[in-house]
Amino acid sequence: MSGPNGEPHVPVGGAGGNDEEEEEEEEEEDGDSFGEEEYAAINSMLDQINSCLDHLEEKNDYLHACLKELLESNRQTRLEFQQQSEQQSMEADVQGSQPPV
Repeated sequence: MSGPNGEPHVPVGGAGGNDEEEEEEEEEEDGDSFGEEEYAAINSMLDQINSCLDHLEEKNDYLHACLKELLESNRQTRLEFQQQSEQQSMEADVQGSQPPV
């Protein structure tokens, strides 16, 4: 492999193969420990995301229950208004059909 100026890469310890093998072994060891740390960090982030999603699901369930309650309340109110309106209409019809005294 060549350096930044196109020069061949020469290991500091000389041209012997043992130094390169030792460097590769060290890189593999560092890579494994870094991988484990990286997996631990990802796992922690996933746990946090899972916790947030659980919290959002609880809020969603609460809001859903509140909206159902509001909907039912509005239905009841509308039915009561309809009944009152029909009753007033019927009373007006009965009073309108009677001759004035």
